[in-house]
Amino acid sequence: MIPYSYSLHKIDNTANFGFSADEYSRFKFGDDLVARSFGKDLADGFIRYYLADNVITDQIVVISSPYSFIPTATFAMKNYFVCQLNRWLVENGGLAVQETKVHRTITYKEDYGELSAEERLSLIGNDSFHIDKDFLVGKTLLFLDDIKITGSHERMILKMAKEYGLKNEMHMLYFAELVNKNIHPNVENFLNYHQIKSIFDLEEIIDSGNFRFNTRIVKYILNTTSSSFNLFLERRSTDFINQLYDLSLGNNYHTIEAYSKNLHLIKDYIKNNNYKLI
Repeated sequence: MIPYSYSLHKIDNTANFGFSADEYSRFKFGDDLVARSFGKDLADGFIRYYLADNVITDQIVVISSPYSFIPTATFAMKNYFVCQLNRWLVENGGLAVQETKVHRTITYKEDYGELSAEERLSLIGNDSFHIDKDFLVGKTLLFLDDIKITGSHERMILKMAKEYGLKNEMHMLYFAELVNKNIHPNVENFLNYHQIKSIFDLEEIIDSGNFRFNTRIVKYILNTTSSSFNLFLERRSTDFINQLYDLSLGNNYHTIEAYSKNLHLIKDYIKNNNYKLI
């Protein structure tokens, strides 16, 4: 099974990525305005370079990058990709897309973006991926991800497809792809943290009115030193703090030692705040 692969931006040097590193960094930490721009651009690129000449008549299913309870940044990009793609499909006599999810059980807390190709494959190889096989019968699958660095995620998706015996036409779509193998995979972390150097750099994104929680920002907040975390918490709304706590529990972050201290601080904050209300 060899899927069609498309990436909007090809990274062959670190002087010019073809897109804004600051915007990419904000996107990874929940800026929904950038997610909209990326999603629409990816849809337009896929239409221009593939769909316009290779019309898909089957039902299309769009599948964002795998996650457990908290969506990834790609999920936000996927929403706008779907809207833009639907407009073109319907205008050209096609069916609006369907969506489904790859369920993922994550076994690690390490920052994936700083690892080598071998370390990535070793780490992700312990995760499990699940999908509704029956829902996919006879449909064309578009798997979306924000960036392809070493291809570890793609290999896991293809491994899952083989295990489930999927015979579908498959497309792997990326906003960006590292094509120069002389560039170390940790260029991903360079992009991820290009504009985020501390927890307080998140405040502009959170207060922008275009913020969306994702796995990266939740993990980043929970992994912050207690002194900075306390100050950050004092400046957040009660709604934000409750949402942060509920998302953390939903992703089982309370079982990870590195996050336990800050989660206890959130729990105490919520308890004390509720006591004050009473």
